[in-house]
Amino acid sequence: MSEIGIGIIGCGGIALANHVPGLKLCPDTRIVALCDNNPATLEQASQQTGITTTVAHYEDLLARSDVDAIIITTPNYLHTPLTLAALAAGKHVLCEKPLAMSYAGAMAMYGAAQAANLRNMTAFTYRFVPAMRYMTHLVKTGLLGQPYHFRANRLQDWGQRGLGWRQVEELAGSGELGDMLSHRIDYGLNMLGQITRLVASTRRYIDERAGQPSDLEDWVAILADFKAGATGVLESSKLATGRGESGNSQDYCEINGSDATLVYFLERPLELQIGKPGGTGLETLPVPAEFLKWPGSPREVGAGDPLTTFRYDQDFEFIDAIRNQRPCQPSFLEGARVQAVMEAALLSARESRWLDVPGQEV
Repeated sequence: MSEIGIGIIGCGGIALANHVPGLKLCPDTRIVALCDNNPATLEQASQQTGITTTVAHYEDLLARSDVDAIIITTPNYLHTPLTLAALAAGKHVLCEKPLAMSYAGAMAMYGAAQAANLRNMTAFTYRFVPAMRYMTHLVKTGLLGQPYHFRANRLQDWGQRGLGWRQVEELAGSGELGDMLSHRIDYGLNMLGQITRLVASTRRYIDERAGQPSDLEDWVAILADFKAGATGVLESSKLATGRGESGNSQDYCEINGSDATLVYFLERPLELQIGKPGGTGLETLPVPAEFLKWPGSPREVGAGDPLTTFRYDQDFEFIDAIRNQRPCQPSFLEGARVQAVMEAALLSARESRWLDVPGQEV
C-alpha cells in the first residue's frame, strides 16, 4: 500500500483541529474526501483545509476505491451505524469517543472489525500526551508498588453557552460523562486495569443553552473500586467557574501507591510530579526524550504548542497500524470497556446504588 486514502465523516471542530493536521504529517497519506450532511459545515471545512472533494452522503464516500480508511467525528448516535457500514465496505475505522451509545453497540463494532480483519481505533486523544504516556509507563513497570488511590478530574467553565448536539440525550447519549470523563475513565483502565464496581452521581444545573433545552448532565462523579485493589475518584464538570475551556483548564490525574505518588496535569504536558515515602513534598519529573512523541511519529518535537501537537500522534498511530497490519492503540475493545463503565455509571446514578461493572474481562 503505497498511499493510504482517508475519508472523514463529520467536519466539525474535532476533525479540523485534530485529525486533518495530524494526517497531513503522515507520509504517503492523503485525505481523499470530506463528508458532512450540513452543506455549510462541509463548505467551511473545504475552504479551511483546501480539500475540494466533498460529499453529502456517507454511502458515496464508502463506495470510493481510493478510500482505504474512515475517520468518524459525528454526533455519538451515528458512531455505530457508520462504523458498521464502513467495515462492511472494507474500510479501516478510527472513531471518536465515546465509541457508541451502549456497551452492546461498542462490542458490535469491535466484533465486526475483528471479523473483517480491519484496523479499529478509539480516539482517546489524551493517551498521547507525553506526560500521560510516561505516567502510564511508570505505573505499568511497577514504580508505585501497590496502588492505593486513583483520582482524576476535568474541570472546565463552559458557563451557559450552547453545546449543540452534545446537550441532547437522543444525539449524545450522555453529557459530561461521555464528553470528558470518558477520557479519565480510560486513564484508569489503561494504567490500573478493571473497575469491578462503582457508584455514580450526575447533575444538570443548566436546563437551557443558547435558547435550546439541555437534557444531559453537566457534572458527573464516580467512586470506583479497581480489581488491582485501588480506590477511584473521578469527577468532571462544565461549570467550574473561571477554569476556562482550553488545555489550560484542569485535567488532573494522581495515583498514590505504597512506593510512590505520581501526578499529571495536562497544562504541563512535558513533566510529571513524583512523591516518595518520607519525602516532604512532590518533585518535578521531566518526561524523557523517548516519551515526547509516539514511537515513529514524524512530528517534530518542540515545534508548535505542546498542548496541541500531541493530538496529531493519534492519527499517525492509526496510519502506522494500517500500514503494518497490527492492532491500533487504543482499539475498539478499549473503547468498549470504557463504555461498560459509563453504562454502569448512568444506571448507578439513576438508581442511587453501587453496581458491579460487567464487560471488563473480555
